Amino acid sequence: MIELTRFNSEAKKMGKFILNAEHIQMIEETPDTVITLMNEKKLIVEEKADEVVRRVMKYRRALKSF
Repeated sequence: MIELTRFNSEAKKMGKFILNAEHIQMIEETPDTVITLMNEKKLIVEEKADEVVRRVMKYRRALKSF
């Protein structure tokens, strides 16, 4: 699980949420960071793509230590 900041460009609101990193299919910058989940749902987040990747890698490393 990784913590991210949701960005809703229409309402200009942001909020923290926890995402199961195993559900990520693709991450792209358009220029906003868009995360596409396995169910094709898209999330726009405040973090840059490289930061999301770092958090996913940290999460997966933590799983290996168990």
